[in-house]
Amino acid sequence: MKDFDLLIEPQKRIRYYWKELVSYRELFFFLAWRDILVRYKQTVIGLTWSVIRPLLTMAIFTILFGKLAGFSSGGVPYPVLVFAAMLPWQFFSNTISESGNSLVANSHLVSKIYFPRLIIPTTSMIVSLIDFLIAACILAVIMLVYQFTPTIHVVLLPGFLILAMVTSLGIGYLVSALNVKYRDFRHIIPFIVQFGLYVSPVGFSSSVIPVKWRLLYSLNPMVGVIDGFRWAILGESHGLYWPGFLLSVFVGLTLFLAGFLFFRKTENEFADVI
Repeated sequence: MKDFDLLIEPQKRIRYYWKELVSYRELFFFLAWRDILVRYKQTVIGLTWSVIRPLLTMAIFTILFGKLAGFSSGGVPYPVLVFAAMLPWQFFSNTISESGNSLVANSHLVSKIYFPRLIIPTTSMIVSLIDFLIAACILAVIMLVYQFTPTIHVVLLPGFLILAMVTSLGIGYLVSALNVKYRDFRHIIPFIVQFGLYVSPVGFSSSVIPVKWRLLYSLNPMVGVIDGFRWAILGESHGLYWPGFLLSVFVGLTLFLAGFLFFRKTENEFADVI
């Protein structure tokens, strides 16, 4: 009697791969719920840090750029200007940090059973989404304190959130796949996040960038995301620079596609390398 080895591999065709992801949706929800419990259950620090960190960053940027540098806030309270940008930035940075280390952190699953590995870095985004909702509540309180009313454009905020998801997941897929093969890459992730914070218009309005450099500056995909959030929340005083916004959207979509394809290309090697 011959022995047979059962080899399970991810679907090669994209359309079948998406169907496979849907079939593993229960695993997705289970891992997402597990990550939420690990972050918040029986701990005060997890929830408290989600409140303290954006508030502390807002205070530092308000003093640094609003008071010392004297940057214009476009007629809105400077803390509101900063925190409107902290919403997408915190979501972006948390997603990259969590998803970048997710495969290595779940090596016991990756090396033992088969499932679409894309699920792991994607579930890392759910915790970031919880932090986003907490930060959104803080922003609502800040706007009440400053008696600032958002514009009707705020109804478009979910669209800009989806853009933030696409951008952060694309980079997250790329970083998580690279981190499996090159473990030293995990030391680069915090540097990327920290550097990105200062080159993105979080502490200041992107309108301070000279017009001749605005398009080049918009190669940073988070410029379009942050400007979109500010426009939706603050109104026409922070109108979109459409050429730059469209360029940022294009870069974000390109990063998502590149990250997804690279992840798919290296997915078969994860169990052996990890």
